[in-house]
Amino acid sequence: MTQALMIIDVQNDYFPDGKYPLNNTEQTLQKTLKLQNYFRQKQLPIIYIQHINPDPNAVFFVNNSFGSQLHAKLLPIIKPNEMIIQKAYPNSFYQTQLQEKLERLGIKQLVICGMMSHMCVDSTTRCAFELNYQPILIHDACTTRDLDFNGNIILSQDVHNSFMSALMRFSKIMSCEVFIQTT
Repeated sequence: MTQALMIIDVQNDYFPDGKYPLNNTEQTLQKTLKLQNYFRQKQLPIIYIQHINPDPNAVFFVNNSFGSQLHAKLLPIIKPNEMIIQKAYPNSFYQTQLQEKLERLGIKQLVICGMMSHMCVDSTTRCAFELNYQPILIHDACTTRDLDFNGNIILSQDVHNSFMSALMRFSKIMSCEVFIQTT
């Protein structure tokens, strides 16, 4: 089965000096780099998803800004096995060439990681399932932030855990280490 790694929105604005920082970004980045190295060693495709906010009043992921760039530790992109797909919506498949590229590469399974667990990771994982890409979600290579709902602060770890548990119907969920050891 041909696998590809999908790294969603690991961009500068999500890190501590960015315009929309998440929690645990360094730990998430380290797990992501392990996955990137694993896929590079196996010479399997890696797709980097980059969110560019089309709103002219956007606060973060502004086009051509430092914050919208992929984190420097993910670079350089190695051709031809690696590519960047830009998106403007949470679902990485929506109004992008992602599915066309995956079909051209013969990808049957997506291994997914990235940022934010409750938004783009969730939306993309559900769509990958619906498109029959048999997703594997690497839970410790994803992160999010605290959320406010109805005057209550929901801690990022609770948000993350809730979304990972909800995605169990749509993907296999594994740690980075278990994935690397068992595949």
